[in-house]
Amino acid sequence: MSTAARTILLVDDHAVVREGYRAMLQKQLGLAVVAEASDGVEAYRLYKETGPDLVIMDLSMPGIGGIEAIRRLRQWDKRAKILVFTMHQNAAFAVQAIRAGASGYVTKTSPPETLVHAVMEALSGKIAISPDIDHELALSHLAGETAAADLLTAREFEVLRMLLAEKTTDEIAEALHLSPKTVANLHSLIKDKLGVGTDIELVRLALRQGILTQIDLGER
Repeated sequence: MSTAARTILLVDDHAVVREGYRAMLQKQLGLAVVAEASDGVEAYRLYKETGPDLVIMDLSMPGIGGIEAIRRLRQWDKRAKILVFTMHQNAAFAVQAIRAGASGYVTKTSPPETLVHAVMEALSGKIAISPDIDHELALSHLAGETAAADLLTAREFEVLRMLLAEKTTDEIAEALHLSPKTVANLHSLIKDKLGVGTDIELVRLALRQGILTQIDLGER
């Protein structure tokens, strides 16, 4: 008698990326991609419709980012298993993802077998971290400056990410279902927690800690 396949919801805003990883995952015995989403809102809807065993989630997507999507999914279902699969190789994103409720964090530069291993680990209830992120987490604890990830909540970190992406107060409020006044208050609170007085200083801190890169600035 055959065992039912473990089901996966794949969340990434690039269809070609989803196609490639769907093909790779479905070659593994006992795994089946049952749904795909291109953003966090669609992921939330499809999760409720399909009830997958595991969500594989990118972080950088239109609208709400992956960390906020993880927070919402875990708020709706505390048993949800979510594995982050992203280009972000910064420890701050990994800390925030795990804090939001992720079951693991794997970078897209990792070998395919690392993702497969992480999927199996996450499905078995373990926390799966790719070796490069393990290294980054170790280095982050040696840095002199307190990391933003250690000071901010998942919601505050998502607001910070959107501010750094040059989203307006109204755009952030709409995406996160908050009032503009609440977003403005969070903006001030973030600067207070991080010990900066201006948005320029906020950008400089984000650059120092790798939350924002020169590549990000160049793409604006």
